[in-house]
Amino acid sequence: MTLPRTPSFRLDERRAVVTGAGRGIGLGAAAALAAAGAAVTLVARSGGEIEDAAAAIRADGGDAVAETLDVSRIGDVAAFFADRPAFDILVNNAGTNRPMPMTQVSEADYDAVLDLNVKSAFFTAQAAAKRMIEDGLAGSLIHMGSQMGHVGGPNRSLYCASKWALEGMSKSFALDLASHGIRSNTIAPTFIETPLTRPYFEDATFRDSVLAKIKLGRIGQVKDLMGAVVFLASDASALMTGTSMVIDGGWTAD
Repeated sequence: MTLPRTPSFRLDERRAVVTGAGRGIGLGAAAALAAAGAAVTLVARSGGEIEDAAAAIRADGGDAVAETLDVSRIGDVAAFFADRPAFDILVNNAGTNRPMPMTQVSEADYDAVLDLNVKSAFFTAQAAAKRMIEDGLAGSLIHMGSQMGHVGGPNRSLYCASKWALEGMSKSFALDLASHGIRSNTIAPTFIETPLTRPYFEDATFRDSVLAKIKLGRIGQVKDLMGAVVFLASDASALMTGTSMVIDGGWTAD
């Protein structure tokens, strides 16, 4: 009897780019991809954090470089991808949030959240996919969504709008790109403790309200997402496209 073999989770000889890679989820994604063998390019608006992050990955035995890029500058994004060989993997992670009641949202708030979380994500994916097609690569687009792209939340109207949009975009990307062998999926985490979110959890009332919804009873950690990033980047997920990996400790199951 010939046994089936598990597809490889290794990413040797593949090139990956991670946006918003200097800290938190983006840094975790970059570290995970490098540990699986990918050559990783860390991207962010400012160079300091990503230079330090890339150096730490190299010190750990990984292959990593830092490139300064503001993904809100669509022309710069197009030039970034056009000027280098195609990446096999994109982790579309750059994003922002402005929590407030919908009655308090200004046009500036709307533009800040939707422009980065939706517009920049769209055109970053477009530029990456175009280079994949030109170079004949069957690549993987991984978009960092949220459980708030599957449910609503108080004071999260802008964030929910952007993350629901990201889910729809990814599904359409999957259909447009399937004939090229390019896959598009999202990861939809619950609240993850990062340098950005940690101050929120110092509010005991807020922390308790979050823990009441996470059925596994703890705040998510960056490491909870790292395996999903490698899985979606690798041959182990070769038949997955147009879907979402919801990593929410049971939040959306209720």
